Amino acid sequence: MAGVLAELPDSVLQLTYLVAGILFIQGLRDMTHPRTATRGNKISSAGMFLAVVVTILWFEILSPLVLGAGLFLGGAIGAWLAVTVETTEMPQLVGLFNGFGGGASAVVAGAELIDVLASGGSLSMGLTATASIAGIIGTVTFWGSLVAAGKLHGVVGDSPVSGTTGHAIKAVFLVVAVAAGLYLVVQPSFLGQVPLASWVPSYWVLVGAASVLGVFLVVSIGGADMPVVIALLNSYSGLAAATTGFVLNNTVLIIAGTLVGASGLILTVIMCESMNRSLTNVLFGGLGGGDDDSEDMEEIYEGNITETSPEEVEMLLDTADRVVIVPGYGMAVGQAQHAVAELASLLEDNGVNVEFGIHPVAGRMPGHMNALLAEADVSYEKMRELEEINPTFSQSDVVIVTGANDVVNPKANEDSDSPIAGMPVLNVADAQTVIVNKRSLSPGFSGIPNPLFAKDNTSMLFGDAKESMQSLVNEYKDGR
Repeated sequence: MAGVLAELPDSVLQLTYLVAGILFIQGLRDMTHPRTATRGNKISSAGMFLAVVVTILWFEILSPLVLGAGLFLGGAIGAWLAVTVETTEMPQLVGLFNGFGGGASAVVAGAELIDVLASGGSLSMGLTATASIAGIIGTVTFWGSLVAAGKLHGVVGDSPVSGTTGHAIKAVFLVVAVAAGLYLVVQPSFLGQVPLASWVPSYWVLVGAASVLGVFLVVSIGGADMPVVIALLNSYSGLAAATTGFVLNNTVLIIAGTLVGASGLILTVIMCESMNRSLTNVLFGGLGGGDDDSEDMEEIYEGNITETSPEEVEMLLDTADRVVIVPGYGMAVGQAQHAVAELASLLEDNGVNVEFGIHPVAGRMPGHMNALLAEADVSYEKMRELEEINPTFSQSDVVIVTGANDVVNPKANEDSDSPIAGMPVLNVADAQTVIVNKRSLSPGFSGIPNPLFAKDNTSMLFGDAKESMQSLVNEYKDGR
C-alpha cells in the first residue's frame, strides 16, 4: 500500500493534508461548547489519524504492520489513561501531554538536521533557523511541563533560589541557548558545508541550555498560577510543532501546531483576565502569602467563626426559595460532584430554584468544575458564569460553597494590597445566608486568609466535601 501511495501525485498528499486541517478546525470549533465538545474531540482525532497514517505510508517511514502495532499500542495507553486518571489529576496529564509534544518537536528538528547531512545534503539558513527555534521552544516546553505537572502533583516544591537569582539564571541560559542557535544558523552559511561532528555540539548546547531555562521558568511560579502556566505551555507546544512543520516542510504539522499555539495563547489571555493579572506578573511575580498571614488569620478568625451542621443546613434549605451552589477544587478532590448533583435534584423536586456559580479558574484547569458537574449529569443550563451569577447573589436565600476559597475571597475587592487584589470573585457574601464546606480554615493557593468565613451571615460546615454533602442529602431526604 505504501508503494501505491508514493506513486500518486503530490497534489493528493496536499489534498489529504487539507482535509485533515479542515477536520482540525471543525473539531476545535466544536470544542468551544460543552454540548459539542465530545464530537469535536472525535473529529480532531480523525483528522490526526488521517494525517499520521498517510504521512507514514506516503514517505514509507514504517511498514503497515509496524504502523498498526504503534497505533494499537498508543491507543491502548490512551484508553488506559482515560479510565485510570482521576479528573482531579487531569491538569497534570495535560501538562505531560504538552511536555512530550514539545520534546518530540525538539528531537525531530535535531534528527532532521542529522538526516540532511548524513544523506549528503546542505544545511540552509532557513532549515537551521527553524530547527533552532523548534529546539529551544520544544525543550523549554518539555522541562517546564514536567515541573508544572510535578507541582500540581505535589512532588515538586518551591524554587530553591531567590527570585532575583532565578531571573539571573534564566537570563544567562536564555542567552546561551540563543547564542548556540545563532552559531548553528551562521555556521553552514559562512563556513561552507561542515562535517556532522562540527555542528552537532552547538545543537546539544542549545538543548541543554533550554532545558535549564525550562525548569527555572516554571519552578519559581506558585501553585495558584499553574492553570495559566499549563495553558501557556500548551501554546508553546503548538508553536514548537508548527516550527517543526517548517523544518520538515509538512503542511499539516504547521496547521495543527498553529491551531494549538493560537488556542493555547487565547486561553492563557482569558485566564489572566479572569484573575485580573498580567502574564508578566504570573511569570515573574507569583501568588503567595506574606510573613504576616498567620497573624492576619488569628485576627480575622478568632472568635468570629460560626460552625454549623448538616441538620441545621437542612432546616435552612427547607425554607429557601433560591439556592446557589459554588463548587471549588475541594469538591473535585473529595469527588463530591455526584452528592452535590443529588442535593440539587432533591431541592428542585421540592420547588427550589437551584443554580451553580462557576468561577472561570476554579479548580486547576479551565472548565474543571463544569466537567465534574456534567459528569454528574448536572444540566449546563444550570451553570452560571461569574458575570451572570454575581448580580443575583443578593436575591439568593442560601449559597453553599463547597471546596472553594480564593474565588470567593472578598479581599480581592476590599484590600488593594492583597495578592489577589482586583481578581474577579464570586460575591457570595451578598446572599442572605452562606454555608462554606471546607475541611479547615486553611488558606487557598494564594496563601491568604478569607474574611468570608468570619462574616455574620456565614456558617462553616467543616468536613470532607463528599461526606458533608452526602450527609446533607441524607438529612434532606429524612426531612421529606
